[in-house]
Amino acid sequence: MTNAPLIPLPRPTARLLLAGGGIATIVSTFLSWTWTSEFPGDLTVYGYPAGLQVLALVAGALTLLFSLTLWDVRGLRWINPAGATSPYLLIALSGFAVCWYTAIAIAVNLGGVVNLDPGAYVAMIASALPVIGALALPRPGDSVKAYLTKPDQPAPKSNLPAWAEHLVITLGVTLALITFTYGIGVDDEESETFIGFFLLILFATWALIHAGQLDRFSVLCAHHKGFATAMAFAAAVIFPFTQNDDHNANLGVNILIFGTVALGLNIVVGLTGLLDLGYVAFLGVGAYAAALVSGSEYSRFSGVQFPFWAAALVGMGASLVFGVLIGAPTLRLRGDYLAIVTIGFGEIFRIAVNNLDGSSGPDITNGPDGIPAIPDLEMFGFNFGSPHEIAGFTLGRFANYFFLMLLVTAIVVLVFTRAADSRIGRSWIAIREDETAAVAMGINGFRVKLIAFALGASLAGLAGTVSAHVTYSVVPTPYQFAGSSPPNSAFLLAAVVLGGMGTVSGPIVGASLLYLIPEKLTFLKEYELLAFGIALILLMRFRPEGLIANRRRQLEFHETGQLDVPDTPSLPDSTIGVTKAGA
Repeated sequence: MTNAPLIPLPRPTARLLLAGGGIATIVSTFLSWTWTSEFPGDLTVYGYPAGLQVLALVAGALTLLFSLTLWDVRGLRWINPAGATSPYLLIALSGFAVCWYTAIAIAVNLGGVVNLDPGAYVAMIASALPVIGALALPRPGDSVKAYLTKPDQPAPKSNLPAWAEHLVITLGVTLALITFTYGIGVDDEESETFIGFFLLILFATWALIHAGQLDRFSVLCAHHKGFATAMAFAAAVIFPFTQNDDHNANLGVNILIFGTVALGLNIVVGLTGLLDLGYVAFLGVGAYAAALVSGSEYSRFSGVQFPFWAAALVGMGASLVFGVLIGAPTLRLRGDYLAIVTIGFGEIFRIAVNNLDGSSGPDITNGPDGIPAIPDLEMFGFNFGSPHEIAGFTLGRFANYFFLMLLVTAIVVLVFTRAADSRIGRSWIAIREDETAAVAMGINGFRVKLIAFALGASLAGLAGTVSAHVTYSVVPTPYQFAGSSPPNSAFLLAAVVLGGMGTVSGPIVGASLLYLIPEKLTFLKEYELLAFGIALILLMRFRPEGLIANRRRQLEFHETGQLDVPDTPSLPDSTIGVTKAGA
């Protein structure tokens, strides 16, 4: 059975549908979509987009921008230089998904389609027009799968002067900051708005990937690595000043903790290829070690209070020792056997700290009650627990710890990049690719793996020292293989795989998604493991190298030419000015 071919519309009609649908979608956002303000965002006001209407406005503007390339508007060919069809369809689907989801959500939440105002119907019809227009363009293949496969793009290159490339990087980082700030600023009770935001980001990012824009931006960042890194950290420094609610800064600091630990795990899993399923225990070792010397009255050593730098060294040292003690007898195993042993270590740690309560064992960790009342840090007269005024902005407790954790993240990123580019880093990669061949070439496999295990453990311990002070207490519950919320070993591993193994930014992006989505979509609390399992299955099917791909792994996963699509006619010269041979 074959798919029935689409009835092709005249090319001018397809262009009109894309451009006209984008304009009509923008216009619809200035109309009322429902009669009551009970729906999140208050979509009742004429002439003032709000909530999900703002997202529909952005989607309509992007659709209009992409459609202008079909009219051969001068200076816009760079948006889709290969003239591929799939970016048009994907960007059209962003507006379609937001508008139709909003209309359905209004009908479901308020009790029927009678609650839809004319503006909602206009938005639904308007957002469907670009989808029809995109489907009328030349098909990229013989099946729907071709729309989901990244088209062949010209090699990314830039003829811009250095200052212009710096400007592009700055604009890209600024756009990422605005996007993240908007997403984290969505109220936890407005899950409908966050779902619309997620749909917009999903389809828009997918369209940019198919248009080759993210590849071009990656090339620019690689050419100006130092500048791009500095801009990324500058954006992170600016983030707390954009937030009026200290709760959002709390989300930010926890994302940094989660991302930093995931980056340490990336050394073990991404660079060395060791499947560690008990890694969160090293975070717990660092947290407990720091809590014991924090000066808490519930600590076994309540009279001892180390300064932060000393507590950080204690946490790192304790995790390093445990990493060596666990790694020395177990790293001679491989594959599934190593994974089973590491799961056992994680469970042993959790059970041990539960039993070190003075009843089942020595009184060290206070058992299930943990170590509460950990005092806030104070460095050079700066108390992290008190709000501070900086340039007219009030920074609360979590914003203070955000800056501290940002410094820790910078140290971890520096260690990761220097280690990955060093001789030992190349040895890790050789072990990951083929341990037998690496050993035959003279690499001491056991020593190299033990160094990776110990370094990853110490970085997790460093993050644990900050985590203990941020949360005020340390309890055994979070340090397990899988639980209701991160950090746990399953989510840490998922962050590395989802973001991209072997990269610096991949685990941080993965950690941000895995931490932020459950916080904003509270109805997923009971089903988040199922949801993330489905997400990982889809990721393994369509982008196994992760969201931010390491070039080496990308070539490995697509070595049979899956990065390319079959040679099919692209858009003609009259519309894009780029035509494949044989079209």
